[in-house]
Amino acid sequence: MGQQRIHPVVLCGGSGTRLWPLSRALYPKQLLALASERTLLQDTILRVTDSGRFTLPVVVGNEEHRFILLEQLRELGVEADALIVEPVGRNTAPAAAVAALLLTRAHSDAHMLVMPADHVIADPDAFRAAIAAALRASESGRLVTVGITPTGAHAGYGYIQRGSVLDGLPRCHGVARFVEKPAPRTAQELLRARALWNSFIFGAQGAMLLGLLRRHLGASVEDMATALARDAQGAGGHALAEFYQRLPTADFSRDVAQRATHLLRVIRAPACGWSDLGTPRRLAEILRRFTAPRKCGTGSTSEVYFLANPGVVNLAAQHARLALAG
Repeated sequence: MGQQRIHPVVLCGGSGTRLWPLSRALYPKQLLALASERTLLQDTILRVTDSGRFTLPVVVGNEEHRFILLEQLRELGVEADALIVEPVGRNTAPAAAVAALLLTRAHSDAHMLVMPADHVIADPDAFRAAIAAALRASESGRLVTVGITPTGAHAGYGYIQRGSVLDGLPRCHGVARFVEKPAPRTAQELLRARALWNSFIFGAQGAMLLGLLRRHLGASVEDMATALARDAQGAGGHALAEFYQRLPTADFSRDVAQRATHLLRVIRAPACGWSDLGTPRRLAEILRRFTAPRKCGTGSTSEVYFLANPGVVNLAAQHARLALAG
């Protein structure tokens, strides 16, 4: 990687429905403190604060959470390179696209690390080693994701069946097959084939990622770029906000990565205690070490993009314990 620093992109959208009532629309799980005294978002950002390797993070979230996001960054003492707030959630592919467009506009050679904000990683050092390997592999113009060794045939994950070892890097493989959220029987077959779970943490060169998004999302990416350009010329965020109202939803894993296995590489992460906390059962162990959520408010000087209707929102942190069986 030489002296080039990596641009972390933290995806912090989400509707707060999968862990209701613990997480809610105005307080999804990434904004709660579940695994430590910090929130999941804050722990995610702390994994990429090495200033010798990473730039300041770009955070992509929902407009209704903007003040909470700013406060949680302030609590960490971390200034975001940019806070991008989507007026309407359109899933992960548009979120990755808007971040890639903004970053490559400012840095034509941007090298990106894209991460969800709602994962728990018990051993950050072990996981950082996998991230470093993925970033090295992505220098060759590939999309490199971090794979997790499955603990069971859970149909709610994406599965990556490894191909041959490539790129001369340990644990780096081509991808023979990528199946996003398979049927239970298919998940069993993939488990027997020693497939990995897709963590949805990936490294890519910004220009390569944009090319991939353009290929699979069509005119939506160009229309998004046009709206961003209009806002940069004085539209005040309204152009992108209006564009989002007609933008279709698109899932990055299903609609992009699954269709581009020839450009995909996978690095198997060592055992690191990874979980996406996607169901109450996965959350049960974390709740045994539960800490109270942090109070969230307003305040930061980070740049905020396309706030069509900025207003004052007063939110009180609410919290409910789940009674989990089994």
